[in-house]
Amino acid sequence: MLTMAIPIKSKEEIAGVKKACKKTASVMKRLSRKIKPGVTTESLNSAAEELIAELHCKPAFKGYMGYPKSICTSINNEVVHGIPAEGRLLSEGDILSLDIGVVYKSFYGDMAATFAVGEITAEAETLIRTAREALYNGISSALNGNTLGDISSAIQRYVEDRGYSIVRKFVGHGIGRELHEEPEIPNFGSPSIGPYLENGMVFALEPMVNDGDYRVNILEDGWTAVTEDNSLSAHFEHTILIWGSKPQVLTEF
Repeated sequence: MLTMAIPIKSKEEIAGVKKACKKTASVMKRLSRKIKPGVTTESLNSAAEELIAELHCKPAFKGYMGYPKSICTSINNEVVHGIPAEGRLLSEGDILSLDIGVVYKSFYGDMAATFAVGEITAEAETLIRTAREALYNGISSALNGNTLGDISSAIQRYVEDRGYSIVRKFVGHGIGRELHEEPEIPNFGSPSIGPYLENGMVFALEPMVNDGDYRVNILEDGWTAVTEDNSLSAHFEHTILIWGSKPQVLTEF
């Protein structure tokens, strides 16, 4: 019964999501080249809007549940949903998480990545690498016949074995004709539990990894999540397709 709640995409829908994801990845690739000390997060948002329009897409986030901007820009201890602002400058040594979503012909793509701003510490580099590798560890478990818990467990185990913590407040999700579809996909849990994975399911997997404790607080803006202990946080996300013997990463760039 649980698998019935998870949409199985038709060939037409898969093709539509793939196109949206390819455009999302293009925006991320081009926007990442603009990250450097002295740049404002608002200028990144403006550049993203121009790139999204150039690709004949619409921003997926702007206006979603009242979110005011087209991308999320989360710096250092900000876990997710940081709001771009004109007065928010990137500084040497910062780490910046970009979260980007687009809509193309009624289909959604969603991805996130964390970048160094200039030269960063070895500790920050290791955090970023761990978060990225945790995502791919989860992706490697996203196989037809596995369970949703296999993905969650693989991510958590990878992160915690390396001395970091995995954020529990936010989860991955299904995606397709809506930005957030069933199921919710925690980044922690036990293997061999939950619904079975089937070909044609499309997920956005997105571990958020903290250098300290996993707990987070939400700022007064109602969106920005920060680490409770002020530790650094890194975030990576890919939209993937369950298909055959190996999952397909649709937002690779």
